[in-house]
Amino acid sequence: MKIIIAGGTGLIGRLLTQKLIAEGHFVWVLSRRSGNPGIEGQTQMVKWNGRTTHGWQQLVEEADAIVNLAGENLGASRWTPKRKALLRSSRIEPALALVEAVRLAEHKPSIWLQASAVGYYGHHDEEEIDENSPSGSDELARLVVDWEDASQAVEGLGVRRIIMRQGIVLDDKEGALPRMLLPYRFFAGGPVGTGRQWISWISRNDIAEAMAFLLKNEQAHGVYNLTAPNPLTNVDFGKTIAQVLHRPYWMPVPAFALKAIFGEMATVILDGQRVIPRRLLESGFQFQYPELRSALQALFMR
Repeated sequence: MKIIIAGGTGLIGRLLTQKLIAEGHFVWVLSRRSGNPGIEGQTQMVKWNGRTTHGWQQLVEEADAIVNLAGENLGASRWTPKRKALLRSSRIEPALALVEAVRLAEHKPSIWLQASAVGYYGHHDEEEIDENSPSGSDELARLVVDWEDASQAVEGLGVRRIIMRQGIVLDDKEGALPRMLLPYRFFAGGPVGTGRQWISWISRNDIAEAMAFLLKNEQAHGVYNLTAPNPLTNVDFGKTIAQVLHRPYWMPVPAFALKAIFGEMATVILDGQRVIPRRLLESGFQFQYPELRSALQALFMR
């Protein structure tokens, strides 16, 4: 297959690109950066501005699939009004540009993979959430809903669309996990907020495998939760980290402190969802790391 990946220079994009190249596919990586993507094999970096089809439209004529991963990191910094505008524009504008490229193409790709997030479901307590659960009503949920809706028009163009609602992707060097590990490195790990909020996660290996699986599965369509089948509360998540690292688990971090530091962005840490990847499991996908302990052990042995 020939595949276009928008936002392919981030952690998930690089993992997926490496997986696809290893399987013999060719990948174009659309990025605002110029230069080499740092990945050896059948790949080419193509510069775009994330807003128009200028300079890369012709690639769609050759592409079998489009994977849209474009979007600024939700947890990178405090949600100022300027930051919130960027979080929205960095998701909506690339999606609209990609849709326009498909609309203009005489030969259209057969499949579109759309990144999304479990924040779609809003804050929940104990109940299990699957792909049939409704969207939340908080600001983050509304952003994710709009993110998904921005690419919906490709379905009317005859393209099969898959929405991937991702949990926290566990990597030992990038993303949320290194920041979560920091207190444990200093022997100061403990519950965050109430500790009862659920964390829906997935290993770096499994997210790349799951995306490649969906790309190749001709029966796949609609929404899939890309999370491990065993989410944990913040307390159980933290205790597992402490056990794997052989560190104590004792120092709580109160919610008011996080809100004072991070403002609205604290919702990413303090609120959660107990998300189950029901459709992915029903489709036959097998997780390499369904349990947190084995996922962490594999990361720390890399």
